[in-house]
Amino acid sequence: MIRVVIASAAEDDFTEALTWYAERSVSAAEGFEAEFERALQTIREEPKRFPPCDDRHRFYLMRRYPFRVIFREEVERVVVIAVAHAKREPRFWEGR
Repeated sequence: MIRVVIASAAEDDFTEALTWYAERSVSAAEGFEAEFERALQTIREEPKRFPPCDDRHRFYLMRRYPFRVIFREEVERVVVIAVAHAKREPRFWEGR
């Protein structure tokens, strides 16, 4: 199985969103964290299953939360470069 690496900027995105949910509802934060873990597992198992954003990146659309997990495939790993809110500027993560 391929290895998934989370870039520091994506980790910051995730932490910011998790904190926002935790300030409003512990159960919402737990749900967000569980959904993110499911996303990583699914990406790990079938990275090519997800649609491309551009010629190098793909995205996983979370089901219960308005976020996309943006990632790129490399030779022996997948790198998550952003956890992007659906209403955020669409390509804020370029250059990561």
